[in-house]
Amino acid sequence: MTQAFDTVFHSGDVVLPGGVTQIDIGVRNGRIAAIGNLGAAPAAERVNLKGLTVLPGVIDSQVHFREPGSEYKEDLESGTRGAVLGGVTSILEMPNTRPSTLTPEALAYKMQRAEGRTWCDYGFFMGAAAENAELLGTLERLPGCVGVKIFMGSSTGSLLVPDDTTLDTVMRHINRRCAVHAEDEPRLLERKHLAEAAAHPRAHPVWRDEEVCLKATQRLIAAARRYHKRVHVLHITTAEEMAFLEHHKDIATVEILPQHLFFSAPECYERLGTYAQMNPPIREQRHQDALWAALRQGLVDVIASDHAPHTHEEKAHVYPASHSGLTGVQTLLPLLLNFVAQGKLSLLHLVDLVSAGPARVYGLARKGRVALGYDADFSIVDLARRETIQNSWIASKVGWTAYDGLSVTGWPVHTVVRGQFAVREGALVGTSPLGTAIQYY
Repeated sequence: MTQAFDTVFHSGDVVLPGGVTQIDIGVRNGRIAAIGNLGAAPAAERVNLKGLTVLPGVIDSQVHFREPGSEYKEDLESGTRGAVLGGVTSILEMPNTRPSTLTPEALAYKMQRAEGRTWCDYGFFMGAAAENAELLGTLERLPGCVGVKIFMGSSTGSLLVPDDTTLDTVMRHINRRCAVHAEDEPRLLERKHLAEAAAHPRAHPVWRDEEVCLKATQRLIAAARRYHKRVHVLHITTAEEMAFLEHHKDIATVEILPQHLFFSAPECYERLGTYAQMNPPIREQRHQDALWAALRQGLVDVIASDHAPHTHEEKAHVYPASHSGLTGVQTLLPLLLNFVAQGKLSLLHLVDLVSAGPARVYGLARKGRVALGYDADFSIVDLARRETIQNSWIASKVGWTAYDGLSVTGWPVHTVVRGQFAVREGALVGTSPLGTAIQYY
């Protein structure tokens, strides 16, 4: 007799590595134990998914949840609550908290705070700085660490690697693929007067121009080649960077964000003001066209949200004192499903970009696929459901989204984390968060 399952998910269309098929999934002890016709298999619970599509759990590989230090605008509980409501089953969180995540103690503190308070699985980045550069080979292997994050520009305190000397030291000592915010800090400082003179966010892509990004990305690739290291270049926004990175795919993986695929300048700044302000900036249509072309041509490895919440008060400061960053973890999947409905993106490509891709880039164990032995993480969606994204739906403490009022086709219905419902029929299940630290290999 077939061994009993904890849960059998049946009658849904399942996205498997080989394609989409209607098939059953048996889950035992949080892992996928069987895939096939399980109509006669004993199970503690059988879940009918007829009319729904089962995606491998979505991994948002770039979020800023502000804990510790800025919990007034987000924390690990509220951030992961928004994640699962949006169909995300795992998040990778960035080190620019207060204090920055630069030491074993800072990472352990985050791990301690996350225990029992996260609705999905999580991993944390270790930040790179001059003070810890020679220790990063050890720090990047600590439990719960998914890699090293390098800020070449746009950071605070010592969490900044603006010069080639420090960048070289970091590259010498890391072994895992690192994640990099590539904006050239010296050029940013030289050009800030342009933003101050304009006093309007329409100047954001003028201040942080194409050369700011291309110059940093070129410096990064040169350093990576000197020391034979692998890099993941975050939130690419320019046609010039895509043309350059095409020649360096042996060492460089590429991330883009949905906001750069959706919004374009100057319209977004005229309509949304500082609520469209982020780093690197949303740019003109020619850059968006280049991002879509790179996506179609397979140059892009990952799409993430870069969820970076700020309060209305922080957004209301006169530009450029206004804070840069958009909310996004909860809207990541609905936006991408809408691109699928519009014919701009295939469902299999979506899965590769937000599930298999992040797992592959960062070496996440048992994540990113519906396959035997993998964690039973499922983002279960209705591809035909029409909904309107609204501020009132957003779980983030700041309570807003730049997509307020946008009608989309395709919507998350259930979110399953290691075999347990975090969200069922669009509502949180229970009061006990499920999350645990992601393992890596």
